[in-house]
Amino acid sequence: MSDHPYRSLPAEAYWRRAIVGQGPAIDPVAGPFLRLDPTDKVATAGSCFAQNIARYLKRSGFGYLVSETAHPIVPAAVAERHGYGLYSARYGNIYTARQLLQLIERAYGRFVPTVDIWDAPGGGGRVVDPFRPTVEPEGYASEAELHADRAWHLARVRAMFETLDVFVFTLGLTEAWESVEDGAVYPVCPGVAGGRFNPAAHRFRNFRVSEIVADLTAFVAALRAVNPSARVILTVSPVPLVATASGNHVLSATTYSKSALRAAAQEVCEDLPEVHYFPSYEIIMGAPAGARYFAEDMRNVTEEGVAHVMSVFLRHAAGIEAGPATAPLPSDAREEDETLSAARDWVRLMCDEALLDDPGD
Repeated sequence: MSDHPYRSLPAEAYWRRAIVGQGPAIDPVAGPFLRLDPTDKVATAGSCFAQNIARYLKRSGFGYLVSETAHPIVPAAVAERHGYGLYSARYGNIYTARQLLQLIERAYGRFVPTVDIWDAPGGGGRVVDPFRPTVEPEGYASEAELHADRAWHLARVRAMFETLDVFVFTLGLTEAWESVEDGAVYPVCPGVAGGRFNPAAHRFRNFRVSEIVADLTAFVAALRAVNPSARVILTVSPVPLVATASGNHVLSATTYSKSALRAAAQEVCEDLPEVHYFPSYEIIMGAPAGARYFAEDMRNVTEEGVAHVMSVFLRHAAGIEAGPATAPLPSDAREEDETLSAARDWVRLMCDEALLDDPGD
C-alpha cells in the first residue's frame, strides 16, 4: 500500500477520531494558539457574545483591561446599565468589521461622520450617539453633553488601543445600515434606538468576505501603528441573526453571515502575524453539540455553552483546566420562568440587535 500525506496526520484531522463518540464537549483547537500571561492586558470588543469573554476573563484573574470606567460612587448595576464594563471601553456592541475599523478611525480623528447625533426615542429634546445609541438608556440631556462624553470616550478608546497587549474581537454580523453620504456604519438601523429612518439617507449593506478581510486588515494595521506589539484574537459569534433585511429567510441569512465572517477570519489569520482564530462558533454550532447549548428560543447561548467555550479558551490560552461544563441544576417552574424572563430583559437591554424584534413595537 502506497504512502500519502493522510497517513501521518494527528487524530484531530480525522472526523471519526476527533468527533465520533466524543460527546458534545468537543475541543476543536488544533496546533499552536496564543498564550496569555497573567500580566497581559486583554481588551475585548464585538457582538453581544463577546461580553461573555470579558466576564470570564475577569473571573479567571487575568489582566482584563477596562479603560473607561464609571465614577466610583455609581452602583455596579447602574454602571452596567449605562454600558460600563461590558467591554474594555464604553462603545457598546460592535457587530461588523466596518464598525470596528471606523471606531479606530474616529478615535484618531481620521473619520468624522457628518451626522453624529440622533434624537432619542423618547423625544423631549434628548439625544443619543448614533454609534452607541443605547449606552445612555434615556439619552443625553443636550448635544453639548453628548459631545463632551464622546470626546472623553474616544480618548479612552485611544488609551485602550495604545496600552493593550491582546485584543479579542468577536465578529457578529455581515448586515448593517450605513449613511449614504459618508458610509458611516451604525450598530442598529436608524429609527430603532434613536434617529429617524430615511431611505434617501440610509442604505442596507451585507458585507462580502473580501470587504470584511479588507476592513480587518486595515484595522490591524491601524492598531499596530499605535501599538506595534499588539496581538489579536478573532472569534465568530454563534448567535443567529434576530432579523434580516436581506430578503432571504433568516436561517439562510444567518448561514451566509456566519460563513462569510468565518472565511474572512481565516484569511486574515493566515495572512497576518500574531492574529489568531478561536473557534467559539464551532464549539456551539458544531454537529456534536446539536442544539444542546441553545436556550429554548434557539438563539441565546446557555451558560453551559458559554462555560464550555471559555474552558477551551482558557485551556489553550492560559493552561487552565476549568473542568467540564455542567448543565444547570434543576429548578422549579417559577424559578425557571424568572430566570428566562431576566435573561430576555438582559438581552433586550444589552444587545442593540435584539431591538429589531422588540415585541413592544
